[in-house]
Amino acid sequence: MGVTFEQFAMARLPSLLRYAVVLTGDRHLAQDVVQEVLARAHVRWRRISEADSPEAYVRRMVLNEYLSWRRSWSVRNLHLAGERLVEIDDARGAVHDHADRIAETDALWHRLATLGRKQRAVLVLRYYEQLDDESIADLLNCSPATVRSQASKALKTLRLESEREILISAEEKS
Repeated sequence: MGVTFEQFAMARLPSLLRYAVVLTGDRHLAQDVVQEVLARAHVRWRRISEADSPEAYVRRMVLNEYLSWRRSWSVRNLHLAGERLVEIDDARGAVHDHADRIAETDALWHRLATLGRKQRAVLVLRYYEQLDDESIADLLNCSPATVRSQASKALKTLRLESEREILISAEEKS
């Protein structure tokens, strides 16, 4: 007998929540997305459990829920300044001030929030999920060229926003 829905949900809930938080940028919205997806998955569990990878199926449901029009109002919703998903490590191994690290993380979240849902999804799938362009294209129902284009535009937006913040900071100090 396969894994029950309850076993799956208990084992994969933390991973699904982390994934949804990275996609949405908001812990509360991520919880709503995962709750909605798990409710639908529970009803369809017999079919989902027969899939090659039930986890991949449910993760795709999370992505689709994030991209759905019902969640569009939340795209610009920002997280709290201290909320952190990843550690920002310096390759040189230098000692960092904790406040600086939180400020850097907060700035990154603000820049990510300026992206459209698909651009943000492409970056999350590429850098958080570590998927290749073909896999991302399959998930987003588009071509690999579109994935590359969306990633390029998203990274350009992030770079421009970062440069703008640096210029503003330099002007404030002078």
